[in-house]
Amino acid sequence: MNRTIARCCLALAALLAACGPELKPGPEPLRPDQARALILRLLPAQLPDRAGWAGDVYTAFATLNLEVAPPQVCAVLAVAEQESGFVANPVIPGLPAIAAKEIDRRAAHAGVPALMVHAALHLPSPDGRSYQERIAAARTELDLSDLYEDLVGSVPLGRLFLEDRNPIRTAGPMQVSVAYAERYAARHTYPYPVERGLRREVFSRRGSLYFGTAHLLDYAADYDRMLYRFADYNAGQYASRNAAFQHALAVASGVPLTPDGALLRTDGTAGLDHTELAARALSRRLGLDADDIHRDLERAGEPDFADTELYRRVYALAGSGGTPPPRAQLPRIDLKGPKITRHLTTAWYAERVEGRYERCLGRAGAGPVVANTAPAPVHAE
Repeated sequence: MNRTIARCCLALAALLAACGPELKPGPEPLRPDQARALILRLLPAQLPDRAGWAGDVYTAFATLNLEVAPPQVCAVLAVAEQESGFVANPVIPGLPAIAAKEIDRRAAHAGVPALMVHAALHLPSPDGRSYQERIAAARTELDLSDLYEDLVGSVPLGRLFLEDRNPIRTAGPMQVSVAYAERYAARHTYPYPVERGLRREVFSRRGSLYFGTAHLLDYAADYDRMLYRFADYNAGQYASRNAAFQHALAVASGVPLTPDGALLRTDGTAGLDHTELAARALSRRLGLDADDIHRDLERAGEPDFADTELYRRVYALAGSGGTPPPRAQLPRIDLKGPKITRHLTTAWYAERVEGRYERCLGRAGAGPVVANTAPAPVHAE
């Protein structure tokens, strides 16, 4: 009897398999030589040391276990082109004046008299030149970063007006955040030897490409356009998802909100952020108390924020009128900094990078990609 039942089950399974759709295997991962050849083909034709660039990009993808395919490679190359024009340590016009102005600004903020600061800058630095001479000779951010490191490490006054921190926050051809690189390196294996400190590695081509690729692609985000990853690269991971959440919260609560992607106050000032206040105004309709709301908002930098009760219930309320609000949108952020001399925004940045991305896809023979942009693993480290 048991054998008869088993035969019938097998026959039924075979019949169902024959009637169902044919399962086709996915494309085979590229071999290392094929992957390098693809990267090399997508790099600008006139770029010096194209083979070196291709090798560093490939190492980043291989170490991070990311798929080497035109959408992912073009995304990285588009950011590098936007940030530096594929120059590992770009010269910045007028950098000495920018540096002097920033030092004066920071000194004033710290309450340090300008005369004291200027006197300190005339002291000899570890390389024999005065700090003032090094500022006058600075051409790249690496020049300034080394100078600031010496100021913080050698001059007590430097630690005071620089708040014990190097003000050069981004580095290398992808202008990746040094703080992000330090956090990421604490949890992941960096594929190169670190001889002069991690900050120096971020200024290198290989280090900036590795950490920049991680920042751009090595996180799960259910976006339907690479555009939102470009915005996140500028504003912080999940900023596009969080900006859309703020829009949905504004629709549900009737409280106007600027969708900047920042859901909790992080500037150290007292009081609650406008986003948290708007969510609290909906507390009764959401069925969540203040502690529930704050706890869920603390997940804003994590992939599972979209799984929280706050996120789900806000979207349910916002979509109750029949039109579901978007799950991603460009954050509304004005870009500011010593090097920025005109009005720029995160949306401007993301759209500029997307234009470069689409031109790269054109070189690859691929059209614009609108599918899920979550990176896919290709092989183990």
